[in-house]
Parts: sequence; C-alpha cells; structure tokens
Amino acid sequence: MSSGDTAQLTIGSAPAQEGAAIEVHCAGKWTVHGIAPLERQLDTLAWPAKGELVIDGSAIAMLDTSGAWLLHRTLAALEKQGRTVRLQGLRPEFGSLLQLIVSREVLVELPPAPAPGPLARLGRYAWSGAHGTASYLSFVGETFVALLHVLAQPRRIRWRVILHNVQTAGVDALPITGLLSFLMGIVIAYQGADQLEQFGANIFVVDLVSLAMLRELSPLLTAIIIAGRSGSAYTAQIGTMKVTEELDALRTIGVTPQELLVLPKMLALVIVLPLLTVYTDVTGVFGGMIMARSKLGISFEVFLDRLDEAISLSSYWTGLSKAPVFAMIIALVGCYRGFHVTGSAESVGTQTTMSVVQSIFLVIVTDAVFSVVFNTLDL
Repeated sequence: MSSGDTAQLTIGSAPAQEGAAIEVHCAGKWTVHGIAPLERQLDTLAWPAKGELVIDGSAIAMLDTSGAWLLHRTLAALEKQGRTVRLQGLRPEFGSLLQLIVSREVLVELPPAPAPGPLARLGRYAWSGAHGTASYLSFVGETFVALLHVLAQPRRIRWRVILHNVQTAGVDALPITGLLSFLMGIVIAYQGADQLEQFGANIFVVDLVSLAMLRELSPLLTAIIIAGRSGSAYTAQIGTMKVTEELDALRTIGVTPQELLVLPKMLALVIVLPLLTVYTDVTGVFGGMIMARSKLGISFEVFLDRLDEAISLSSYWTGLSKAPVFAMIIALVGCYRGFHVTGSAESVGTQTTMSVVQSIFLVIVTDAVFSVVFNTLDL
C-alpha cells in the first residue's frame, strides 16, 4: 500500500506454512497531525488470532513523539496479550526516538492493594475523627482569640453586620419556631391528658407541659430549628465565598475572616437564641393551655394559677441557660464547615449537610451533659 501523507497500517495475508510470521506493514507519516485517524484504525483493526507478528516500519516516512508513542503502545498491548512481536525495518533515527519513549515510560505492574481489615478501618475512622476534632478545636481557639482582640478594641465590633444577622437568624425565624413550639405544646398536653384523666389528676397537665417545654423542649427544639435554618446558611455563604476566592481577597487586604464573618454570626446567635427560647416557652405553654381547656376542661385562669406553682425560677433559668451555649455551637460548626469547602458546588452541598448533622448532634450531646450536671447539682 502506498504511504503518501497519511499514516497507514496494513496486515499481510496469512502465511502458507503454519507457524510462519505474519507481516504488518506501517507506512506514511506517523505524526501528530495524522495520529487521530491512525488510532481509530488501530482500534478497529482485526489482528490475527495466532502466529508471530512482524511489524515492518521501513515504509514510515516521518515519525514524531506522538507516532512513536502510539507504535510503542501498540507493541506493548500485543505483547501483553501473549503474542510474539518483532519490529524491523525502522530507520535508525526513528529507532532512537522509540527507545527514548520506552525509557521514559515505566511499566510497573503493582499488585492490587488488599482490602483493609476491620481493625485498619477502625484505626482510619479513629484517626479521621481525632484529626477533625483537633481541627475544630483549633478553629474555635482562633475565633475566641479574635473575639478577645475585638473586645479589647470595641470600635472594631461590626454592629451593622451583627444586627443584620439578628434580623435574618432571629426575627425571620419567629414564625417557624413559634408554630412548631405551639404544636409541640398541644401534642404534649394531648398525649398526657388521657393518662392523667384516668387518675383524676387533670391539673397536673400544667406541670407536664410547663416543665417539659421550659426545661428541655423549648431550648432544644429552637436550637435544632436554628441549626437547620441558620447554621446551614452560614456554611453555604462562607463556602460560596471560598469558591469565588473572596476569602483570599479578604486576607490580602488584611481582614481576618473570623473577625468579619464568624464573630458577627456567633454574637448575633448568642443574642437571638435566648430570646427565641423565651418566645417558644410562651407559645409552647399557650398550645398546652388550649389543649388542656378543650380536652380536660381546664380554664386559662386555673392553668395560669397552677403554672405559678409548678414552675420555679431555677426551672426557668435551667432551660434558658442552655441557649447561649447552643448558639455558639451552631455558629461555630456552621462557619467551620464553610471554611472546609474545597472549591466546587458539590462540596458546598456536602459541607452544608455535614454542618446541620454535626450541629444537631453536638446540641443534643451538650443538652445531655447539661441534664447530668443539673441533676447532680439538684437544679
């Protein structure tokens, strides 16, 4: 076959004697300009099933690095199939180029890595958890150092940003938190009404609703709602800023992200969450009042009189004291996860999900610790 300007590869006819070599003729210009059609031809070429293959390169007019790499890859693939391949007729300069390609490529067959055992997987999980915990504690430390610097120079406090976060995390959250706590009060009163009615202890539904809402459910429910609503928003906002390299721009002009992004959010939540907890205390008890009146016939006046006896000041402050701690956890976890976005939209979604899950988990664990401490102190 004529070589021309196009790289070509043809297989000779089957030999008359069994065991004789089959010649494969290479012709034309094996350069980068003709590599694409030649590669497609190699992919569709029907190689003989058996017999020695002799690659004849005497008709190759031009050979560059791309053509030499393709020729070497073809020879290596045939040898990997167990075929006997021999190259002949190649010009000395083309042979030197092919040898250079072979010397630059390291073909090492590595055995597949064995699957890690249970102990190895446990070790990896433990190491990953310890590393993540240390990284989070480092972030918390940097944030509180920045807080001390700001408190030492009050003029650096960004009140406008704090008030904006109070608006978005607090005022805008009033409808959803109020509605859910109201429904929770109704559910608690409804579930307890049947049992209390059997023993003629209808009035104790006030104790049930008020203590459950004020000590545990109102601060916990409010924190979970804020974690899903505001904590995820913090992660998405900071993560998007990292993707668009705005965080690098802030550092370039000498503004620390903790001071501009983390502290206003944390301070705003510390202000907002106790106020939301008081608000959900009221709406939750109000929901219990409505259900107690409709289910047990307890009037609002009787309910409020019993409420004054059932709730002590310590019970009220026990629930309210949890709110600032929950606020710091939600803000710090949300911002921490935002700084760990790796630069893609998928990473923003992943870190946002992790932010909500970890915030809720830490809030519940902290609430359990509070319960143990308050029980020990007999509060």
